[in-house]
Amino acid sequence: MNVTVRLAQQPEADELLGRSALAALVGMLLDQQVPMEWAFTGPLIIAQRLGRKDLDAHEIATYNPEEFVALLSAKPAVHRYPAAMAKRVQQLCQFLVAQYDGDAAALWKDARSGKELLSRLNALPGFGKQKSQIFLALLGKQYGV
Repeated sequence: MNVTVRLAQQPEADELLGRSALAALVGMLLDQQVPMEWAFTGPLIIAQRLGRKDLDAHEIATYNPEEFVALLSAKPAVHRYPAAMAKRVQQLCQFLVAQYDGDAAALWKDARSGKELLSRLNALPGFGKQKSQIFLALLGKQYGV
């Protein structure tokens, strides 16, 4: 995955979103009750605070929950509700590790149809019907899935 996106309206954040399926998923997860640009900048901030260039589902899934809340809560906070979103991000990563060996792109790599992919997105923690539909459209329009 290496595409040009302009979701965060910040070059470094958009570059991460364009090359990391997990960053795109986390950005979409965070896109709730905050401006879209803030939500999609979140994956970069999380990666930077972890001292990484990329997000790793295995690392986030096993991160100490209290420390992960503190990481997302540090100023400036990653989200308006950093504690709740820290829990959701960890749940998403734990699901990806359990179901897809931590590979977020595996959600769509072998999906045989849009309907199947939508079903997979609906199964993700923190993704309801509307969020899944929006992300499916985003994958098609921005990522060529």
